[in-house]
Amino acid sequence: MPNRRIIVKRRKTVRNIRKITRTMQLIATARFQAAYTRATATKPYTERMAELVADLSSAVGEEMAHPLMRAQTEVKRSAVAVLTSSRGLCGGYNTGVLRAAVGHLDAEAAKGVENDVYMVGKKGISYFRFLRRSMFERITHISDAPRFEQVEPMANGLMDRFIRGEIGAVHVVYTRFYSLGRQRPAVMQLLPLTTEAVGAATEEKRKATVQYEFSPGPKELLAELLPATVRVRLFQCFIDATVSEQIARMVAMKAATEAAAEMITTLTRKYNRARQTQITMELLDIVGGANSLA
Repeated sequence: MPNRRIIVKRRKTVRNIRKITRTMQLIATARFQAAYTRATATKPYTERMAELVADLSSAVGEEMAHPLMRAQTEVKRSAVAVLTSSRGLCGGYNTGVLRAAVGHLDAEAAKGVENDVYMVGKKGISYFRFLRRSMFERITHISDAPRFEQVEPMANGLMDRFIRGEIGAVHVVYTRFYSLGRQRPAVMQLLPLTTEAVGAATEEKRKATVQYEFSPGPKELLAELLPATVRVRLFQCFIDATVSEQIARMVAMKAATEAAAEMITTLTRKYNRARQTQITMELLDIVGGANSLA
């Protein structure tokens, strides 16, 4: 039977851990609410801009397509932005993203395409260092609540490299937020832009084609809207990743709190058994001593 003092110390330690995990769960819940509000507020803007870009692209035609929409199949180098967290204790959040990133990189390497990895987050950087995989750029300055001005330089750099012909495509590996109960790792093509990539509405979604009168012309509008679309889509990826991370951390801390509560119950039972055993042994000693004196 274990010593009662050891059980008491273990139970006290687990109670302290439960306080910490419960506090972290409350913090993650508060951060999730803020991130969820931002995600739901930005998605309608992103989707409406995508529809407008699709309509403009169809009006311009392929012969006058913007450089950001031209496929560069002859370039055997691509860029991959991997969005991970800088903090731990979020369950399998980073594992799913990194598994999807490694799978994508291996598939591209099998096709003979080299990839420049833009790794965002300390956890992803540590993992790729462990695997001894090269990283083109390590990004750790983007906060837990990403701002547009933090993401914009990254988007501008990727567009500049794509237009110059240094890379033929840009992909983003992140955790896509669908709903409170569903988040999945995804690989999204950021460049070159296509009507499918920007999420253009289908005929089933839009039963009637919207007619526009352009002023200035479609080509001039595309020159302004397409770079803005790339920036907004990349920023939306960061927002989705942030919401998914907070959900994963909230679930992980809730599970840890419940596990700590179960462990406390188990340790309390062990303590009661040990205490009862010791009392019984003391009574037996007293009775045995009394019988020996009689």
